Amino acid sequence: GDISDDPAEVIEGAQPVADYLAEQLKDYGITSGQVRVASSIEEMTELLRSGEVDLYFDSTYPATLISDETGAQIILRRWKFGVEKYNAVIFASKDSGITSVNQLTGQIVVMDAPYSTSGYLLPAVHLMENGLMLSGKKDYNQPVASDEVGFVFSYDDENTLQWVLNGFASAGVVDDYRFDVAFPADVTANLVVLARTETTPRQIGIASPTLDGPLVEAIKTTLIGMDESEAGQAALKSFLTTKFDEFPEGIDVAIKRMREMMEIVQGIQLPK
Repeated sequence: GDISDDPAEVIEGAQPVADYLAEQLKDYGITSGQVRVASSIEEMTELLRSGEVDLYFDSTYPATLISDETGAQIILRRWKFGVEKYNAVIFASKDSGITSVNQLTGQIVVMDAPYSTSGYLLPAVHLMENGLMLSGKKDYNQPVASDEVGFVFSYDDENTLQWVLNGFASAGVVDDYRFDVAFPADVTANLVVLARTETTPRQIGIASPTLDGPLVEAIKTTLIGMDESEAGQAALKSFLTTKFDEFPEGIDVAIKRMREMMEIVQGIQLPK
């Protein structure tokens, strides 16, 4: 399962993995694999809870939220876009004169979306742990108190970049791949990095609470072994994934910090 407003693209990329799993899990009575696309985190929560979706991959924040809500089991890491972990970059325009996050009080920061790991959770925690108070705003024209940092959601990294370059916001947030690789060099030459946050697993996989233990273990073993066969590698490539693996430090350690961060942002006033 996945959450997207472009179901066709998601299904095209993920179907080979669903087919591969079905082929490998015949002994468990699995006859076919299907990709279900939800339009919201709330819908995906219900699909996992009911067992209509068996597996879900996402960044750590939404996946952990859904796991906690449904009892879905966190089982492994997904190396999306070839990386096992990532972080967020908080940046400003060089023309702004801003060189530190401590200069953001009374200013607007553009974030991505409420359930985004790199576009909200990581930067929000970083700013709060630096002693800053955050307050969500409906748009970048709303007033910001001198003792707070206002933030708005752009729902698109290109919007975030343009709002910063055009002076609508004092700073923006994107993930490190977007900033370091995807943004053109002539664009980032006009930007200054204010901070890079801590890293977190790039994505994690969770299994529906309706699945029994032996099947979950079989799914996990199959996914982890996919990069060892040509058929598995082809399916992984379609899914923009290098491999699946265990959490090196163990699942509990990996998720402990995520839950700490979720506690930190609980009291933040989101845009109304």
